[in-house]
Amino acid sequence: MNNAIVLDGESLIIEDVVAIAGGRPVSLAPGVIPRIRRSREGIEGLLARGEVAYGVTTGFGAFKDRIIPLEQVTELQRNLVRSHAAGVGKPLDTRATRATMAIRANTLVRGYSGVRLEMIEALLALLNRRVYPIIPSIGSLGASGDLAPL
Repeated sequence: MNNAIVLDGESLIIEDVVAIAGGRPVSLAPGVIPRIRRSREGIEGLLARGEVAYGVTTGFGAFKDRIIPLEQVTELQRNLVRSHAAGVGKPLDTRATRATMAIRANTLVRGYSGVRLEMIEALLALLNRRVYPIIPSIGSLGASGDLAPL
């Protein structure tokens, strides 16, 4: 992709974010794919072994000691997304939305989150096709920071 800013989880600078916010396309650095896959395989492995992992097989915050049965792990993750998907206020403008999406994608590319490669590819495809979520400008979860926009 011509003129695309390549996300590698390491080298994104503010000028890149500004360019992406303005409409510049993004692409995934080929070298990051193995680490993204390894991270996902790690999550799948711990699930297969029945290991306890904060936020994957346990609750969050005050519920960190609550073990989630394997058959409810998918529901836990779905409910986490739902709980963070509520916000209020005027939606962010297109530039702020693009910047938010790019920064989130770049963070996920680092390979520490255990997300599937397909999720990151979908996020980049949305950016490049100019399809954006509506991100409310207000929506705090207290000590966790403002996670609703993310």
